[in-house]
Amino acid sequence: MNADDRVLLAGAHVATRLPAQDLDRARRFYSEQLGLEPVDERPGGLLYRCGGVDFVVFRSTGASPGTFTQMAWEVDDIETVVSELKRRGVVFEEVDVPGFRTRGGIAEIDGNYPSKGARGERGAWFRDSEGNMLGIGELVV
Repeated sequence: MNADDRVLLAGAHVATRLPAQDLDRARRFYSEQLGLEPVDERPGGLLYRCGGVDFVVFRSTGASPGTFTQMAWEVDDIETVVSELKRRGVVFEEVDVPGFRTRGGIAEIDGNYPSKGARGERGAWFRDSEGNMLGIGELVV
């Protein structure tokens, strides 16, 4: 492997893909609950853009098991975002396992990636209309 092989994808744009068995239902959820509208669409797919990063919700016969975070947003004020999303009808996951517990839908998470310059993170998780697990995070500096 030469140096060019290692950077093959490092400069590429990354875009998340989220499956939807009912694309119209997903469009309503992303619009009404999250306040997001597609920036573009094609048959079977809706393209969204947040903070200069794209994600696609696409019609699929398959479904995510919703057992892991598939996509997350980093925000500056998680309490305000969670409160507003709850007001819009979003239901946040409550977790209570050894070493990890949410309070009011928000968990305190020790540690973070050194490159982010934070000592931890606060996180919250919810499912979209299609069962995809989505997250909200706030760095703790």
